[in-house]
Amino acid sequence: MKLVKEQNKPIKNNEVSDKEAEEAYIKILKWIGEDPSREGLLETPKRVLKAYREYFKGYQEDPNKILSKTFGDVEGYNDMVIQKNISVQSHCEHHMAPILGIAHVAYMPNERVVGLSKLARVVEVFSRRMQTQERLTKQIATTLMDSLEAKGVAVTINATHQCMTTRGIKKEQATTITNYYLGKFKDDLACQNRYLRFISSKI
Repeated sequence: MKLVKEQNKPIKNNEVSDKEAEEAYIKILKWIGEDPSREGLLETPKRVLKAYREYFKGYQEDPNKILSKTFGDVEGYNDMVIQKNISVQSHCEHHMAPILGIAHVAYMPNERVVGLSKLARVVEVFSRRMQTQERLTKQIATTLMDSLEAKGVAVTINATHQCMTTRGIKKEQATTITNYYLGKFKDDLACQNRYLRFISSKI
């Protein structure tokens, strides 16, 4: 499955067949010292392909389409909209190890708002691709800013990377926090601090 050069452009991979992908996993099983013909592993290549379709389904989805329907009947609401504790399940592009955490997303509407579920869906689209946490944070923010023509956007992700908790340096308690601010959240420190207080609070 190849990477998307344009972050918002969905692709359909026609270059590698399911059969070719299954054969590749059979080779990997042999490489690690397993016997792909034993009962417990006979269906493993097919199961892995099915799992990968779920893990990386974000390559086939367009976040701009998700955000295309907005609502103007909000009686002049113009303060920040914050959605906290959106689960993040992604994979590190360096080791293909899981990235697990939560995202907080906020935007300042410009006359129109988007359905609340769409914020979580945008996080999901970009999470379901091979990622670095830094790029993931920025992709979510810039897509919301551009598609919604928002006055400002803020995105925070707090995640654990299994590429460093279960292998390598093996620091099991280490977490990584990334922030990305655009528009009013970047230019207005008071606005940024309000956002940070809200995502840190229990309300």
